[in-house]
Amino acid sequence: MLNPDNTFTATVLGLPRIGPNRELKRAIESYWAGRIDAAGLHDVAAGLRAAQLLRVRDAGLDSIPVGTFSYYDQVLDTAVLLGALPERVQGIEDELDRYFAAARGNAEVAPLEMTKWFDTNYHYLVPELSAATRFSLHPDKPLAELKEALALGVPARPVVIGPITFLKLAKSLDGSDLLERLPDLLPLYEQLLGLLAEAGARWVQVDEPSLVTDLTDTELAVVHTAYKRLAELSARPSILVASYFGRLGDALPVLARTGIEGIAVDLAAGGDADVSAAGALRETLVVAGIVNGYNVWRIDPDTALPRLRGLRAAGATVAVSSSCSLLHSPYSLEPETRLEPRLRSWLAFGAEKIAEIRLLATALHEGQDAVAEQLEIARTAVRDRRSDARLHNATVRARVAGAAGATRRAPADERRALQRQRLDLPLLPTTTIGSFPQTTQIRAARAELSRGTIDQAEYDARMRSEIAEVVALQEEIGLDVLVHGEPERNDMVQYFAEQLDGFAATTNGWVQSYGTRCVRPPILFGDVVRPAAMTVRWSAYAQSLTTKPVKGMLTGPVTILAWSYIRDDQPLADTALQIALAIRDETVDLEAAGIAIIQVDEPALRELLPLRRADQAAYLEWAVDAFRLSTSGVADTTQIHTHLCYSEFGEIIGAIAGLDADVTSIEAARSHMEVLDDLNAAGFDLGVGPGVYDIHSPRVPATEEIQTSLGLALKAVPAERLWVNPDCGLKTRRTAEVTASLRNLVAAARALR
Repeated sequence: MLNPDNTFTATVLGLPRIGPNRELKRAIESYWAGRIDAAGLHDVAAGLRAAQLLRVRDAGLDSIPVGTFSYYDQVLDTAVLLGALPERVQGIEDELDRYFAAARGNAEVAPLEMTKWFDTNYHYLVPELSAATRFSLHPDKPLAELKEALALGVPARPVVIGPITFLKLAKSLDGSDLLERLPDLLPLYEQLLGLLAEAGARWVQVDEPSLVTDLTDTELAVVHTAYKRLAELSARPSILVASYFGRLGDALPVLARTGIEGIAVDLAAGGDADVSAAGALRETLVVAGIVNGYNVWRIDPDTALPRLRGLRAAGATVAVSSSCSLLHSPYSLEPETRLEPRLRSWLAFGAEKIAEIRLLATALHEGQDAVAEQLEIARTAVRDRRSDARLHNATVRARVAGAAGATRRAPADERRALQRQRLDLPLLPTTTIGSFPQTTQIRAARAELSRGTIDQAEYDARMRSEIAEVVALQEEIGLDVLVHGEPERNDMVQYFAEQLDGFAATTNGWVQSYGTRCVRPPILFGDVVRPAAMTVRWSAYAQSLTTKPVKGMLTGPVTILAWSYIRDDQPLADTALQIALAIRDETVDLEAAGIAIIQVDEPALRELLPLRRADQAAYLEWAVDAFRLSTSGVADTTQIHTHLCYSEFGEIIGAIAGLDADVTSIEAARSHMEVLDDLNAAGFDLGVGPGVYDIHSPRVPATEEIQTSLGLALKAVPAERLWVNPDCGLKTRRTAEVTASLRNLVAAARALR
């Protein structure tokens, strides 16, 4: 039974960890480079955690999540907690080095696979389990972080990933049903709950985002069994099961019958319908995720407060929260002085979301008069956004309406013959995905341009010099299809957003993508227009330096959409088609400049796939339509490539074929070419470039290793359709690693020809 004296009113489901100025990223990379030791790294981490907890406490939240900090990834942390790291890293004596070896590999050890965290742009590391895996509890991290928070006077709520989600996200090495391992995990969770209670935790948050996906009756029964067992423990904290990224649906009444004290629902995804339908939450704290943790728009109090009151009227005890962890939000609007003031007034980053949560909680529990002035400021911003003319461009909307049904060119076999004649490439052509290392010189030039110490002409000259060096290096290595290396691009989405009307870029809006990789998602606030060509001069310059084909490199409409903070006032499909028309215009201009191969990357195609099967067909239809529209303006002799990475592709194989790209490069290194079987099963008969080595690890693959990968690929793909490439762009790697790896790649391809 819910204890009225053990509830709270305002919280978030998780906190960012990279630091307001990416301090953790820099410290970890310094540790990897040997510039600081483990003690130095731990000191930086402890300082960031303490500062964050105190900021949130002082902002007025009365329950604060702890344990969401990570040096790399929360799922990897859970594997450590449960003693489930792969055997290949167990021999590494140092605890921190063992952890990072599992995350990113080293010269001797391959890392865990990486894939997308539900439908976000965060990547998690996939645990490897089997029927033989022996679990054991290692609770030092959650206990230490709880102790740390309580010492600061923080009302701490430890957070752990739940057993259902951990097992459903893991990879079965032997094909066994991993949910059958739940009886082996539950005693560890029972032990952990007891230890956390002894250490002073009044609540524990158990994250179960997998419960917002389609679950079978058998799986729902497993959920009930697990949480009823945990709820029946005599000495434990109150349990909050947190869901996010979707509606709980049938899982909510199942949880409500277990005896747990709290359930977090994602109201940004419509989860209040779950609560109303459940009708059994009078003894449960409903943590209402009304403030969207995955987007940046200011809350409309006149929409939010009635929904919160509706939950309370249904009999629930209500706490106001973010819809998900603030891991996905920038820290604060405070540094964003370059944003246009009008646009800035529409936004809420992490700090502002926390303030919104406190505002709504006060209005809900104390009445609107207590915060009338703040509520009116929010209402004014919402009204102003709705009336802005940049959100309603009649020309763009007419163009989108007239583009319906556009498809691309002749059948694939006819295009293949024309392109073979034009390009005259060898069997097993070699190439890269696009970017080359962003060197110190490139970053310095970008910083100097930003500070105004060099002008645009000097910056452009330095970029041309970098391009010339990259083209010369590729020719010397012997690659068949070259790239310009993208030195001028800060990010594969932000670069385009900065040149398209309807977007705004941030100064310090960093969020974690994986490990130490951070991105600054642009803000897509209005209708999208391409005022001028964005990439043509760079690609044309690179092509002028060589007789080999140079790929024009573009980011696709779905990925630009997925990796931006997107407008929420119209259907995603409409926004995607607006972006597609801008990319289409760019492909036409590239072709006119003599570029024979154009790559339109869609690494986020799987990422936006709705979590419920009932919603997936409609999404895939408009996503494929947007890509095909973006590539429909060029001749059959121009070869269209696309790139997909780090996702579970089996569910979207039909859509990958539907893109109708002449060549699709795809992540396959960490998964040992398994995706090719899915492609074959779907009758895929276009060109394919399965990544033959993992660029996210510093390892340099031997020629023989790449030959082995290619041998596996050739069992699934005829040599006439097989391309040879790394599994992703090379931006984050060092030049020496890249050069050695590509030499081995070229040698492997030549050996197999």
